[in-house]
Amino acid sequence: MARIRIESDLCKGCKLCVGACPRGLIAMDGASLNSVGFHPAAATPDMEEKCTGCAFCATICPDCAIEVDR
Repeated sequence: MARIRIESDLCKGCKLCVGACPRGLIAMDGASLNSVGFHPAAATPDMEEKCTGCAFCATICPDCAIEVDR
């Protein structure tokens, strides 16, 4: 199983990763703000079960805020 790590303080809330994930495992965290005032991306609760490690999210992130562990 793969796992993604999102460095929330690097995220600028562009939502590119949300659209890039073919399984819909990333969503914006509307309940919190990061240190620069953006709502960061966050993994959904079922990410660990369903993530295939395709790394589309990490590849499309312009701020290199996402890492994928396979």
